[in-house]
Amino acid sequence: MIITIDGPAGSGKSTAARTLAVRLGFDYLDTGAMYRAIALALLQQGFDLENLPPHLPLDHIQIDMRPPLVFLNGVDVTQAIRSAEVTAGSSKVATHAEVRQFLVEQQRKIAQGRNIICEGRDQGTVVFPRAERKFFLTATPEARARRRLSDLLARGEKTDLETVLRIQEERDRRDASRHLSPLRPAEDAVVIDTTPLTLAEVIDRLERDIRG
Repeated sequence: MIITIDGPAGSGKSTAARTLAVRLGFDYLDTGAMYRAIALALLQQGFDLENLPPHLPLDHIQIDMRPPLVFLNGVDVTQAIRSAEVTAGSSKVATHAEVRQFLVEQQRKIAQGRNIICEGRDQGTVVFPRAERKFFLTATPEARARRRLSDLLARGEKTDLETVLRIQEERDRRDASRHLSPLRPAEDAVVIDTTPLTLAEVIDRLERDIRG
């Protein structure tokens, strides 16, 4: 059984997906972390993520997902992929056709024959259009930015709400307007506004829908 949970940054989908997977005894796939890993790999190779060439050296990139850890070519990059630079870069590489094709193929291989919750931005629309359950989580921009700020401060990064909100708005525009796999709910997805809900309430709602 494949369950997809899509939505913008700060909507609560990552934490909800991880916790729900534990409750259901499912595997969990953080596809956003895979795009972050690609962004980090290209930055390490000296690429300008604003001006990527049409063809990229992706074959040598090995991403190993061991929740909650992420390994890039054998190196634990779980923390490194959460930096502000990589966060900004991940939505830029996500517009690249070769990157998307490369990761979509990997995501489908990972999910094959497993009970899994796949979380990202295009899981229900592009990667797994026949998933048994699809959800799309959203929240107000301010609520999402505050959640993101809390995460960054907890990791010791110095920033403020205005900066986080500006970066978030730029990313939202890129994700919604990109030609390839734009951020949007699947037609058969259950849309949940998490703004007024606690994390526990969101997870309970998801679990009820799946078990019902």
